[in-house]
Amino acid sequence: MSRVIRRERLGWDIAATALLLAVAGLSLTLPQNLAGSRWVLVAITVGVFLIYAFGARAYVGIHEGVEDPAPAVSALLQIGMISLLAVGVAIEPNMLLLQTLVLPLIWMTSRSTLQAVLVTVGNGVVLGLAYGYWGDFTADALSTGFISSGLSTAFSLALGLWITRIAEWGVERQHLLADLTAAQAGLETASREAGAIEERARLARDVHDTIAQSLTSIVMLAERARLDGSPAAIELIESAAREALVEARALVAVTSPAPSAESLGDALRRLGDRFARETGMRVDVSASDAVLARDVQVVLLRCAQEGLANVRKHSRAASAQITLAISDSAELRIRDDGRGLGGVSIDDDRGFGLAGMRDRVALVGGSLTVADGARAGTDLTVRIPLHADADVDAEMETTP
Repeated sequence: MSRVIRRERLGWDIAATALLLAVAGLSLTLPQNLAGSRWVLVAITVGVFLIYAFGARAYVGIHEGVEDPAPAVSALLQIGMISLLAVGVAIEPNMLLLQTLVLPLIWMTSRSTLQAVLVTVGNGVVLGLAYGYWGDFTADALSTGFISSGLSTAFSLALGLWITRIAEWGVERQHLLADLTAAQAGLETASREAGAIEERARLARDVHDTIAQSLTSIVMLAERARLDGSPAAIELIESAAREALVEARALVAVTSPAPSAESLGDALRRLGDRFARETGMRVDVSASDAVLARDVQVVLLRCAQEGLANVRKHSRAASAQITLAISDSAELRIRDDGRGLGGVSIDDDRGFGLAGMRDRVALVGGSLTVADGARAGTDLTVRIPLHADADVDAEMETTP
């Protein structure tokens, strides 16, 4: 039982006890010629109180958690209270005071609003007849009895319907709040799951664009070293392995976009030098050293790594060119003199390559285009709009 219900029932206990004492005291003040009726009225008062204490009290309260009585229990409680009250009124009209307890209990022990209304009206009729019995069914007695009980019935109906509507509104509000809470919890769960999926996709792209490419380089260098057996090839394998280790540590630690504290331009030049050493291909790098926001640097560097990986695997080119230009937007271009796209589309989902670049660029509001070169080869262009606030933030990060 909730604390609210216990507190509410305590208030009813106090009110019922006070009413018991008041009506019992009033009964004991009856004229001497009605001395025998005094104790009957006291017994009736105690009987109504006992019905409340050991029966109806369990159903007192308008809060959710208060259960309705079983049909038989509801009928017995209401018939018992109305019968005792009617007998009391037939002996002494002042027993109508007990209505202040009986009428609310009729509503609380009813299983529906319709039952409460019908029983309340029936109680008014019974009490009107009981009052008429006390007055020998004279016209004055009947009119007085029905007027008195009618007013009490009307007041009880108005107050009962009003309180019932308030209680129903409260229950509806609690259900709505529970539904909103459940919906919010569902949205939080969906948001966490979506975040986890997005994070897994990001990690997959990062692994593909960094560690996987480095391992591919190591495999190709190892194959060359097995054929040549030259110390230079072994040195390249060691260098590539160290680069992969640094990239793995940077990925796990989520540190700078490049494997060191260098600028993006330096990272692109170093990437081109390494690619040239590993493949024997001529690589020209022209890169601005302007400071960019960290997320933009990450995207551009990863796209450069993936672009060169595609040149290595598919182009059969003799040379490649990396260009990074900064103005209102950051534009990265990777060109080669190889065999071109060969029908491959940017929307192909045959791997993490172009599709992964497209998704990565879209996260920062950029665009990715891949087309056959003007004369030969492939031209890959990444364009990311730059915002003034991002530039300011980047400059603040580099200010000593």
